[in-house]
Amino acid sequence: GLYIVSTPIGNLRDITLRALDVLKKSNVILCEDTRVSKKLLSHYEIHTNLISNYKFNEKKNIDKIIQILNSNKTVALISDAGTPTISDPGKIIIKECIEKKIDIYPIPGPSAVTAALSVSGFSDKYYFHGFLSSKLKSCEKELKLLSEQDCSIIFFISSKKINKIIGLLKKYFIDRDIVVCKEITKYYEGYYRYKISNIEKFNINLKGEITVVISEKNNLQKNINKLNESDKRKISKLINKISVKDIIHLINEEKNISKREIYNYCLKIKNEN
Repeated sequence: GLYIVSTPIGNLRDITLRALDVLKKSNVILCEDTRVSKKLLSHYEIHTNLISNYKFNEKKNIDKIIQILNSNKTVALISDAGTPTISDPGKIIIKECIEKKIDIYPIPGPSAVTAALSVSGFSDKYYFHGFLSSKLKSCEKELKLLSEQDCSIIFFISSKKINKIIGLLKKYFIDRDIVVCKEITKYYEGYYRYKISNIEKFNINLKGEITVVISEKNNLQKNINKLNESDKRKISKLINKISVKDIIHLINEEKNISKREIYNYCLKIKNEN
């Protein structure tokens, strides 16, 4: 059968004994990048044959892999890091195995999604989105839809792009908290916790892929007020005197109005000016 084997997301010791056993006994291991997988396999003295299986050659590999599986052999599928098929290649071969009634078995293990959620302190009811779109307009649509969810929200983003979405996070999630997780389980791992109303662009070097966890909605939002004309006039008078951050704090404290609504109105006035 086909075994979906979870591998470390950073620290090579984060692998189960069962995963090692399956990888040793498999006839073939499907992997994304053979160079990455060889580091793990050589560390544990595993010499199973590798077949490169990434998103651009998955379809080409199907017939070959099915032929191997039909010859009563064991195939293991791994990704470069973590649990395969979670924002990684593998779904095509799984669907083909389901259709052809070939047995599939999960070998559980590390996942950046659950690792990040476990240290967030947020609700254990969560929505995992995968990678945010690389295009800013599409990314904004995704974040707007995600903001409607009243649960923890988890997504991946490149460290090179995190600063580009700070404004969007404030626009759609300003009443919530956030944890930005970098290099989970690695030597330079780090967890940056903010109220989204206070988050600023990062001026430190964030490497690789980032896992972001946004909290569930604040309970105060259930009884939230709306901006009225008096509030808008007050904001207009303050906009050139104090910072947007201070305006948000002042109005929110006085009237329990959504920070997002105050922030968006401040932006509107600034753009008009």
